[in-house]
Amino acid sequence: MLVFCLKILFSSIIISFASWLSFKKPQLAGFIVALPLVSIISLAFSYIEHKDLDKTIIFAKSILIGVPASLLFFVPFFFAKNLGLNFLTTYFLALTFLIVGFFLHKYFTQSL
Repeated sequence: MLVFCLKILFSSIIISFASWLSFKKPQLAGFIVALPLVSIISLAFSYIEHKDLDKTIIFAKSILIGVPASLLFFVPFFFAKNLGLNFLTTYFLALTFLIVGFFLHKYFTQSL
């Protein structure tokens, strides 16, 4: 339980720092948030905790496939202004695209 709490503390410090930095230096904060921080932290924590390189490699491959699939979320935001969409419509479409991304991820990770 202590390890779990330490992971939460470490992760929350990084997220909180990025949020705090977004007011002072929004470009730098945006870059930090765009980094695959969750992936970096999760891969390290997973390997440290389980010491199973094969599963860590499968985990990393799943992340690699999941990143482009999850980026589908942002497609409606890219076109929202041109299509005259309001926020709620754009957000709903984005979530719909994310669900599609999930099924694409599931399909492509079947053979890992």
